[in-house]
Amino acid sequence: MATVQVLVVDDEPDLVELICLTLSRMKLATQSAGDVAGAKKLLKAQRFDLCLTDMRLPDGNGLELVEWLGANQPGIPCAVITAHGNVESAVRALKLGAFDFVSKPLDLGVLRKLVASAIKLTTTDDDPGATLRRGPMLIGRGPAMERLREMIQKVARSQAPVHIFGESGTGKELVARMVHSASSRADQPFIAVNCGAIPTELMESELFGHKRGSFTGAVADKPGLVAAAEGGTLFLDEVADLPLHMQVKLLRVIQEKTVRPVGESREQAIDVRFLSATHKDLGELVRAGRFREDLYYRINVIDLRVPPLRERREDIPDLIETIVRRLSRRIGVPAAAVSADALRALSEYPFPGNVRELENTLERALALCTDGTIQLSDLQLRTLAGSADLPGGRETGPLIGTAGGGALGERLEEVERAAIIKALEQTRYNKTAAAKLLGMTFRALRYRIQKLGIE
Repeated sequence: MATVQVLVVDDEPDLVELICLTLSRMKLATQSAGDVAGAKKLLKAQRFDLCLTDMRLPDGNGLELVEWLGANQPGIPCAVITAHGNVESAVRALKLGAFDFVSKPLDLGVLRKLVASAIKLTTTDDDPGATLRRGPMLIGRGPAMERLREMIQKVARSQAPVHIFGESGTGKELVARMVHSASSRADQPFIAVNCGAIPTELMESELFGHKRGSFTGAVADKPGLVAAAEGGTLFLDEVADLPLHMQVKLLRVIQEKTVRPVGESREQAIDVRFLSATHKDLGELVRAGRFREDLYYRINVIDLRVPPLRERREDIPDLIETIVRRLSRRIGVPAAAVSADALRALSEYPFPGNVRELENTLERALALCTDGTIQLSDLQLRTLAGSADLPGGRETGPLIGTAGGGALGERLEEVERAAIIKALEQTRYNKTAAAKLLGMTFRALRYRIQKLGIE
């Protein structure tokens, strides 16, 4: 294997010597330059696997070098060294395409982890699409999905926080898992947290952990979810539901890369990449004073939009085939066919609940079909008021393809009961979170629970 080459760009001889010595102990070859011009000259003359540059240089700014590398040699990860507390510069560097940043005074442990992660990007896989094919997959061959896959591949090469936004049921967590699987952290933990499902009074302990005796009921030390994601990725789903006091604490964790468990006096260094998602408009929440502006800009360094299903109708047949095959495997029956009428109805339906609603519809249809073919009457699609291009249309009419009979009503109740119980189990019996997961109001869920006798 060829020796890994690292370029160190800094005008402080003592710092350059410290970095080069640290990297040499990692069996890496280093060269150095004292300014932007010297760095560009070396980069043009030979191939490097990583560039590590100071922000302030005699003839320019490290951001200039980040931008130049992105335009001329995009395959080389570039990390920047920033002054302690200079968050604005770090965020600007990440937006320009920097792999990551490290603050002065240098923590050599943090530096070694950063370099090890960056080296993985240039030495593990020559095929840029191979990592995506190995991990979770987005179904669909339309232009919207192709653009999203390209963006996932790009952002996976960085350590910058990514905010994923889109309507409920579009697959935001799947996108987050794909970013993780295509990154240098793929062999480390991926921890998903639903911020709306954790009670407010337990949120700090759940995220950051606690020490024994720090509060009533803390009978033992407990590592938090942030610590559980060490070396990997923490996905904060429905981040808009974080209360303001937790937003302050999370901002510090992301900026300082440290965490302090409840009852602990010292902070602990962490190596975690943060991904977040919500179906709400964070910009509107910032303007309304319900979400901190500084946290908004910190988690939204890179944003990914997941398109709703109505914007990619050409993918519906592929989605139907994949979902039916998976559901049939789960319940142990041969994969059902879909009649032409049913396929046409599914392709024309607006799906305000997006892919999640499509999956629920097909799961119900599989339970109702009797001859191995899903018919229009098995779908039970509801007519919606207003344009089919608008999300969340109001239910106004009867079920499309409704069939009568008491036996049908009993089977529908069985399917509904199973779906509600599964949602409650997934959210640790938090009814508010379960209602969100099912796409209904809290009052509607409470009524269904009482009617079906689940309690």
